[in-house]
Amino acid sequence: MTEDSQRNFRSVYYEKVGFRGVEEKKSLEILLKDDRLGILPPHHESHAKVMMYRKEQYSDVLHALKVIRFVSDATPQVEVYLRMYQLESGKLPRNSSFPLEPEDEAFLAIAKAMEEMVEDSVDCYWIIRCFVNQLNTKYRDSLPQLPKAFEQYLNLEDSRLLTHLKMCSAVSKLPYDLWFKRCFAGCLPESSLQRVWDKVVSGSCKILVFVAVEILLTFKIKVMALNNTEKITKFLENVVKGGMLGSIVPHTKEVREMAGEGELLMTPGQPHATSWPLFTG
Repeated sequence: MTEDSQRNFRSVYYEKVGFRGVEEKKSLEILLKDDRLGILPPHHESHAKVMMYRKEQYSDVLHALKVIRFVSDATPQVEVYLRMYQLESGKLPRNSSFPLEPEDEAFLAIAKAMEEMVEDSVDCYWIIRCFVNQLNTKYRDSLPQLPKAFEQYLNLEDSRLLTHLKMCSAVSKLPYDLWFKRCFAGCLPESSLQRVWDKVVSGSCKILVFVAVEILLTFKIKVMALNNTEKITKFLENVVKGGMLGSIVPHTKEVREMAGEGELLMTPGQPHATSWPLFTG
């Protein structure tokens, strides 16, 4: 695999405007820290001062959590991010031993994935915070509609597969939370997740639907061989959680366009040129 084929698709743009040698590890960090997430102001001369304020706020919130003994030096970093977010949003439970809500589990999944992409803990927290806020505000009304949109697009792509899912009463039991509320966090390889989240940040949460449809189409033969809800759901959860996603040939126009924004990547050992980069692990 050549070096060029491994770059994030925005590297070409960065080079055109004079930013050479942007590492893929940093590409999402650079992308998300623009004004679309509201982390930094549009005026570059204000960035240093604003980041200083961000660091001070991070330290103050962390100190407060330590004082009330909600976190300690031994607390996993992603849990620290969650407690900081809860405190700042007025949702900190009365006791740290209270069970987590589903939205907290989604936050932890996103935080864990983001932690793999962003090295600095202050930057990581602010990116997670703004990303989750975008999901909870901008996409608040859209996310609950994604399962229905998924059903509609799957029907367009393969009505027979959808009919099979309906006959097995599996449509309402698919891992929608894993796909849509967690935005595939913990399901896709880092480089693939960057591309999907890039689209989400850019204003298109519907990309989550297209990726979910691709998964069903790719594993159609296996899904069609399963004849009850539990088996289908368990298989699909294992597919995304268990790292079974190799290289996938795109079926939908929208996903082909996303894959086409950069070089088509090849999975090592794959002989044909139709491998799709989104699921290349």
